[in-house]
Amino acid sequence: MNLNLILQVPQMMADSMNVATTEVAEKVVEMNYWEMATKGGWIMVPLILLFLLSVYITVERIVTIRSASKEDPTFMNRIKDYILEGKVDSAMKLCQQTNSPSARMIEKGVSRLGRPMQDMMVAIENVGNLEISKLEKGLSLLATVAGGAPMIGFFGTVTGMVKAFFDMANSGNDVNMTVLSAGIYQAMITTVGGLAVGIVAYFFYNYLVSRVDSVIRKMEARTMEFLDILNEPA
Repeated sequence: MNLNLILQVPQMMADSMNVATTEVAEKVVEMNYWEMATKGGWIMVPLILLFLLSVYITVERIVTIRSASKEDPTFMNRIKDYILEGKVDSAMKLCQQTNSPSARMIEKGVSRLGRPMQDMMVAIENVGNLEISKLEKGLSLLATVAGGAPMIGFFGTVTGMVKAFFDMANSGNDVNMTVLSAGIYQAMITTVGGLAVGIVAYFFYNYLVSRVDSVIRKMEARTMEFLDILNEPA
């Protein structure tokens, strides 16, 4: 009888350990991203708004730049034919029907035919600058978000640490992690949030800048083609 009892002890200990492990596992709490964001305090509100603003600007600019980059491969050949045939009105009409920055620049050049080349170049350049400013609309705001979001996050870090020390000072001798957790949560989560928004906005900004540069190179190429047409020997 005593031997059976001794043999049952290891099994009883194993069962007790399994029960304890199960209870510990049941007590494990998983934090989702929403709960994590709410622990960042009110600082997370402007960070979320800045993130949404970055996404909006990026999507809107992608649509605009994609539309501006579309070109009719026969456009310059038709412009050349019209100019060589003396059909200035037809060339102007074709430019007006083509919705692209290059077409608007060529339209201004066609409208200045017969004037000194310098005047024509200045007119085309002015239109080009206006078109570039339209393409770059919102990019400065996106760059501001990329630089400002981490600073807002660091501001939340400072306020969170101040809150943690304030709670610690007012807790007397009963200092524990529960007392400090609110401030520490705010300090860490706002830092993560600010850096995340800043990094995303930074990559969005550089992507859009590269797309704008691509459109500008096309505009320059079409302008050079137009000037070559005008300088061709009769």
